[in-house]
Amino acid sequence: MADSLITSVKFMQFLTQGLCGDCMKTVSNRIRSLHADSTRDEDPLHAVNFLKMCHNDSQSHENHESCGENSLGSLKDGVMATEEELEEGEIRDSRRWSDSRVDVKVHKRPRAMLGDDEMEMEMEMEYSRFMDVRRKKNFVCLERIRGKTVNILEGLELHNGVFSSAEQRTIVDFVYSLQKMGKRGQLMERTYCEPTKWMRGKGRVTIQFGCCYNYATDKKGNPPGILRRQVVDPIPHLLKVIIRRLVRWHVLPPSCVPDSCIINIYEEGDCIPPHIDNHDFVRPFCTVSFLSECDMLFGSSLKIVGPGEFSGSSAISLPVGSVLVLKGNGADVAKHCVPAVPAKRISITFRKMDDKKRPCDLVPEADLQVIEPLSSDFDKRKRYRVEDNRRGYISKRGRRSAGMV
Repeated sequence: MADSLITSVKFMQFLTQGLCGDCMKTVSNRIRSLHADSTRDEDPLHAVNFLKMCHNDSQSHENHESCGENSLGSLKDGVMATEEELEEGEIRDSRRWSDSRVDVKVHKRPRAMLGDDEMEMEMEMEYSRFMDVRRKKNFVCLERIRGKTVNILEGLELHNGVFSSAEQRTIVDFVYSLQKMGKRGQLMERTYCEPTKWMRGKGRVTIQFGCCYNYATDKKGNPPGILRRQVVDPIPHLLKVIIRRLVRWHVLPPSCVPDSCIINIYEEGDCIPPHIDNHDFVRPFCTVSFLSECDMLFGSSLKIVGPGEFSGSSAISLPVGSVLVLKGNGADVAKHCVPAVPAKRISITFRKMDDKKRPCDLVPEADLQVIEPLSSDFDKRKRYRVEDNRRGYISKRGRRSAGMV
């Protein structure tokens, strides 16, 4: 029953992609009526409240001319709206921020206002997506280091399916909006950096939140690492939504919730030279890839072949939307780099700062302090409750039709 419900919802979400609220309602009602004809008494889409899941605000689109305006943000293929923290398409709402601020105020319906059926089905759909994530953790590349054979890729993990195509488009759109703000001087001085491209591969745009990381010794003599007395903008709500997803879906452990992030915006030919991430950041950390696939090279000794060209022991392909987690030897023994990318690319790296290295005046993000991962063994009692609730709803509706209630 639950699988049938999820399939029905997903089909409608694809069919209604790009439509305004009125059109979505019309299509969903027609499909729901067809489903009712085939199952007689059952109306599972009512239990899930399809329109709430899609969360396309029909009040702000009163005529059909607005169809498709917010198709990137409505997340109609079932995505983040299924999570407890990501109710009603928060990512879409996050795009409606003021041009003068980075922070996002999201107005969503309190969870207490959701019915039991809605909450149970949201939980089940989130679990379904969580179980579909593909995880690779058995990377191997042996090198001889100080007389010992070492797997330099030990600790690396690659997670695919954490973000849907619609989510990825929305995140990319948000990043480019941040870039526009940076160009207009609406972000803090050290938040946005767009250096002059003085040679191939050099000068990619970076946007930092949570802390200011100094890549090299600067003019003031500050060494590489977190500048504790330098202020940057706080993490925007959208990126906190992503962080919660990463922890809830077992990509990052709850003991290592990121409190900083850096966005890299690559143009064709941009690269990142060989390095090991500074230990001002604890392990694990992760990077999410958008727009185009690229390779990341690993090796205890990476060589520079030419501008944007490197050679190393192992290359790992990073698919679009994938999350690469770095820890163990993969983070601390092997260096890594990104050769010149063949097309535009965006990466967002999430890291937790060492407590002793955090900025002096940094106030912890209250909504990132307690994040509970989903149970990897879904509570069967919840599944049974879903079925019981649905049967109870159908029975009650039947009694109403017969004039018994």
